Amino acid sequence: MRIISFNVNGLRAILKKGFREWLREESPDILCLQEIKASSDQLDEEIINPEGYHSYWNSAKKPGYSGVTTFSKEEPQDIQFGMGIEKFDTEGRLIKTRYPDFTLLNVYFPNGKMSDERLQFKLDYYDAFLEFSENLRKEGEELIITGDFNTAHKEIDLANPKANEKFSGFLPIERLWLDKLVSKGYIDTFRHFYAEGEQYTWWTYRFKARERNVGWRLDYFFVTEGLIDRIKDSIILKDVHGSDHAPILLEIE
Repeated sequence: MRIISFNVNGLRAILKKGFREWLREESPDILCLQEIKASSDQLDEEIINPEGYHSYWNSAKKPGYSGVTTFSKEEPQDIQFGMGIEKFDTEGRLIKTRYPDFTLLNVYFPNGKMSDERLQFKLDYYDAFLEFSENLRKEGEELIITGDFNTAHKEIDLANPKANEKFSGFLPIERLWLDKLVSKGYIDTFRHFYAEGEQYTWWTYRFKARERNVGWRLDYFFVTEGLIDRIKDSIILKDVHGSDHAPILLEIE
């Protein structure tokens, strides 16, 4: 099974850059999109219900903002939109789909750069999400968590760590939450396979950053320990353009 996660930074924008053709050619079993910035009523039927897929949409109440979508060839056993917490769920940040062997969480975590209030919102979301995922584990579910976490975990995960350690996205308090996630047994699948640096999933549009590979690794696949032996690879599809993020791919047996 191949699962792809992709922050498209505007679905309507990326549709003009060959997204439909890429989806047909790549044909993942599951595709998780973040930051779609659209609702289904703003899109045509071909993308609302792509051929061969069941589609699930969780758009923000605020127009043109946030939002996640999951396309799945296999119909999930259960679907949930959001965590059941109104202040978070109005921003359209999570879709849970449950399958026979795992539960998939497609998540667009908040960005904390705009203000101190948004940073606190991000940290509160992190804590609420971890409680949400831990409750699923207590119910016996094995989890795959994917999406844009909006934080680079270690110095190896961004090109200029020293210059960014006082900015949201690489603040010690944000990175500490990722440490906590790992300490509870969630495994960063990319790092499970690859130890080298200069591997990023996001580049600013400015300064020819992508061309120079001055980036950040903000997009992840985390899995619970019971799934790790079934993970065959976890890679960054760095040659796929159209967004300021690159898609990431998980291969699971």
